[in-house]
Amino acid sequence: MDNQEKSSLEQRLQNGVYGTPKINPDEQRRYLGTFRERVCLTISNAQIKERSWTTAVETELKKGLVTQAFINGNLPDQLTHPYVQVIAQAGGNFTLKTDPQFKTDPDRLALVMAADDAVYQSPIDVAKRYPVPAAAQDQPAPQPSWWQRLFKKGGQE
Repeated sequence: MDNQEKSSLEQRLQNGVYGTPKINPDEQRRYLGTFRERVCLTISNAQIKERSWTTAVETELKKGLVTQAFINGNLPDQLTHPYVQVIAQAGGNFTLKTDPQFKTDPDRLALVMAADDAVYQSPIDVAKRYPVPAAAQDQPAPQPSWWQRLFKKGGQE
């Protein structure tokens, strides 16, 4: 038996005992089981708790690149259910990832929308791709009309 056959046999034995080695396991853990180059959009655990991003998810689905959504199934249902509904209504595919390796820390991901092949999208963070308009964030209180001011002053005196 030559060295090439021996190393091939050893590799098969290693794969049989330990399983097939994963390519970029840290990257796959980060992106809920997929590769970065396939990712179209991500929503972190912190972002999913602070506001609804269902409109962004709908927009991504309409673009036609997304073929699969991965949802962190370790999060409470009230956080993930609206996204499951939006994806299902659009006829999309989703997978709930409940493996303990998918943590619920604020910086970890709650939802990853991905394609079957590399798409190299940037930015993929939902807040960077779909920023909340400044007007919606810091809307000043509406100023009363001059009629309202007139009658308010008149009523106080």
